[in-house]
Amino acid sequence: PVTGEPVTGREALSAEELARRRDDLPARVRQQSLDNQWYRDRSADWARVTVPFLSAANWGGQGLHPRGNFEAFTQAASRQKWLEVHGLEHWTHFYTDYGVSLQRRFFDHFLKGLGNGWDRSAPVRLNIRHPGGAFTLREEREWPLARTRWTRFYLDAASRSLAAEERPDGEAAVSYDPSGDGVTFELPPLAGEMEITGPAAAKLFISSGTAEADLFLIVRAFGPDGEEVTFQGALDPNTPVAQGWLRASHRRLDPARTLPYRPYHTHDREEPLTPGEVYELDVEIWPTCLVLPPGYRLALSIRGTDYEYQGEVSEFARTFHYAHRGVGPFTHTDPADRPPGLLRGPVTVHTGGAHASYLLLPVIPVVQE
Repeated sequence: PVTGEPVTGREALSAEELARRRDDLPARVRQQSLDNQWYRDRSADWARVTVPFLSAANWGGQGLHPRGNFEAFTQAASRQKWLEVHGLEHWTHFYTDYGVSLQRRFFDHFLKGLGNGWDRSAPVRLNIRHPGGAFTLREEREWPLARTRWTRFYLDAASRSLAAEERPDGEAAVSYDPSGDGVTFELPPLAGEMEITGPAAAKLFISSGTAEADLFLIVRAFGPDGEEVTFQGALDPNTPVAQGWLRASHRRLDPARTLPYRPYHTHDREEPLTPGEVYELDVEIWPTCLVLPPGYRLALSIRGTDYEYQGEVSEFARTFHYAHRGVGPFTHTDPADRPPGLLRGPVTVHTGGAHASYLLLPVIPVVQE
């Protein structure tokens, strides 16, 4: 509209020349399944990021943006940095009045030099999530929250249950078909309100019938009526509480970076499984937030494929451009990456005794009015 010229320039190139000049990024990624210098050259070096920034995350953006939002905030060298977290669709909060107001204040302060008090605002701004789509705004001073009670919920394969801080008395195991619904471990109905806000993780002891296993971990919530509670996510109307993924052959940890609540995997080598042998795996589960009322239940599902919400879906979900069963467009279905023969299982989860598998959740103490 301004120059009257094509955005690609004046010169018209042949298809052959265009192909020669083009870098086929998906093909380059498929050629390199392990972390290496090629990826490092294209990744942020947080130690060199010193500019002021506002990082806006979505609790329901599992599979795409949130990891970068939280990693930037915790790792960047910037002394002036802010983290904001909201919910609902990708466009609802941050592209309407709430988000535009935040952006204007940030840019007015740093680009126009206006003394609007932004530099004194809380560094963390969280929209605390509740069942039914409600949010309450809360300001914090750090991430993860300093008052977090990191709580282990131990898995019991015998009863398919979770128990806070209580290891099962004996060892047990449960197997599942990695092409099916997997296995679910549940907490009993809550006696009181419980908030979980922050990153999560799981330590699992597993064995496989083949040399590989893909683990899909889903933290789920259920109401007193037994129906699953899902949430409007950034790109899916039925997003679960939280999700995490790990390919078992990539289980090696980076000891210099790993934290109890945030496993860092090196992804620099493949270490195939010996069928039937038990392995210890630490699985990252992306940050989440939820306040559960009394009578609700939390659960952890472990499976070999993407999560699929099994409840009734709304008209919006049926007509939405992206998928509507929990993961949006961020599926793991590429046959080149997941050859069926390699992942046919079965996979066995071991619990109790020397194989004390657990889910680590960021429980926030409830403030009594």
